[in-house]
Amino acid sequence: MSSLTMDSSVQAVPVHTARLRAAQDEGPAVKALLIGIALLFFVLFLLLPLILVFMTAFSRGIMPYLSALSESDTLHAASLTVLVAVIAVPLNIAFGLAASWAIARFEFRGKSILTTLIDLPFSVSPVIAGLMFLLIFGRQGPFWDWLDANNIRIVFALPGLVLATLFVTFPFVARELIPLMQMQGSEEEQAARVLGANGRQMFWRVTLPKIKWGLLYGVILCNARAMGEFGAVSVLSGHIRGQTNTLPLHVEIEYNDYHTVGAFAAASVLAVLALLTLALKLWAERKMVQDGHRG
Repeated sequence: MSSLTMDSSVQAVPVHTARLRAAQDEGPAVKALLIGIALLFFVLFLLLPLILVFMTAFSRGIMPYLSALSESDTLHAASLTVLVAVIAVPLNIAFGLAASWAIARFEFRGKSILTTLIDLPFSVSPVIAGLMFLLIFGRQGPFWDWLDANNIRIVFALPGLVLATLFVTFPFVARELIPLMQMQGSEEEQAARVLGANGRQMFWRVTLPKIKWGLLYGVILCNARAMGEFGAVSVLSGHIRGQTNTLPLHVEIEYNDYHTVGAFAAASVLAVLALLTLALKLWAERKMVQDGHRG
């Protein structure tokens, strides 16, 4: 009986070795196939559209391209996009720091609810978010009479664009900082407290240096999302030329009006912003990895 068991185990070893060798022989072919599929996807869905944007933008030469970018509506759309981002991103930084500090450092009732609310914009369509604000602050909303009496405009005005952008972008900073602060722990901050540091000193000298690259990473993603937002802003803007059109909305309007060069010229600006964002994102990731190795 024992000899039978030994014979079966001896026979099993060559079979297992043969399967392992077969898998290793198939490895390079499978790896090449997967890499080829990934490269094909990258070329077809990322690189080729990007090239076509710039080719179409410069299809009639450099002067029509510059003329399209220097139009008053294009300049206003670009400046409005920057203004909305300048307002929304600092507010998101403040909220992200406060929320991540509270969630990572304290236990309190409703903590899971706050975490869920932070993730809400990821699960709600931006168009639905814009419609929600339209129903709240529009003519049929509960606040319209008071807003109209005080001559306050939210819908089809700058405040509405900022509100929509805030809603779709506020998870980015908090979602980057919460796991980072939980992983780092609070020992250094507690030591600073014991040594007599107040809250401001502890934040600027202990907490911020530890999370600065994670914060920058979240800000980069938040700013990119703010400048490229379309759905929620489209609902609340009213598409008023020279007043409430951001750059993504301007691209749509120019294309619908058959101003191909103007549409793709504006789109090329957004593409350049996307490439710059990608470069900054990679740089911030490298800094975070370097800081992690030092720690």
